[in-house]
Amino acid sequence: MCRVVSFVAVEGRRERKKQQTRERIQSAAVELFTAHGYRNTTIAAIAEHADVAVRTVTLHFPTKEDLLFADDPFTPESLAARLDGGPTLDVVGAWMRDTMHALDDQAAEPGAVWARRTQRATLIAQDEDLRGRARAGYYELERLLAAAIGADLGLPADALAPRLTAYTVVGGLRELYMTREAHTTEDLVPLVDRVLDAARAGLARLAGP
Repeated sequence: MCRVVSFVAVEGRRERKKQQTRERIQSAAVELFTAHGYRNTTIAAIAEHADVAVRTVTLHFPTKEDLLFADDPFTPESLAARLDGGPTLDVVGAWMRDTMHALDDQAAEPGAVWARRTQRATLIAQDEDLRGRARAGYYELERLLAAAIGADLGLPADALAPRLTAYTVVGGLRELYMTREAHTTEDLVPLVDRVLDAARAGLARLAGP
C-alpha cells in the first residue's frame, strides 16, 4: 500500500513539474514574440529565455505555432461535451464562465491569464499564418454551434438563422480579448452575457414569423 501511495505522489509531482515547464516555455515565447515579433523569434531564443533545452521546447510544442495554440481550453471538443445540457446559447454562457473561472483558479496572480491571452490574440491578429490557423478553429466552433442551434429550432444547420447566430457568437467572443473594456474575468463575464444577448435578439428576429 505504501508503495502505491508513493508511486502516486511521485507521478503527481512529475505531472505538476511538466505543467510548470510548459507554462514557463509558453510565457517565455509570448514575451519574446511580443518584444521581437513572432517570425523574428527562434525556438533557441525561447529555450534560452525559459532556461530549458531546445529539445524540451520541441517535445512540449512540436511546432512554433503550438506555442500559441496548444492548451487552449476554449475548444470545440470542450464545448461539444456540454451541449446536451439545455438551450445552446445558455450552455455557451455557462461554458465560457466556468472555463474563465477555472483559468483564474490556476493562475499565479489575478488577471495574469487574461493579460497573456490578450497578448496572444494581438500576436495572432498580426500574422497571416496564425490568423489562418485561428480561423480554422473558429470555423469548427461555428459549425458546432450552428448544428446545435439548428437542433434547438428544428432547422437544418445550414439554415440562415443558426448559421448567422453561430457566426455572431463566435465573432463576439473572439473580440472580447481585443476590447479595452475588459482586463479580468469580472470584466469579461458581463461582456460574454452581452454578446449572447445580442445573439438571442438576432436569433429571435431571424427565426420569427
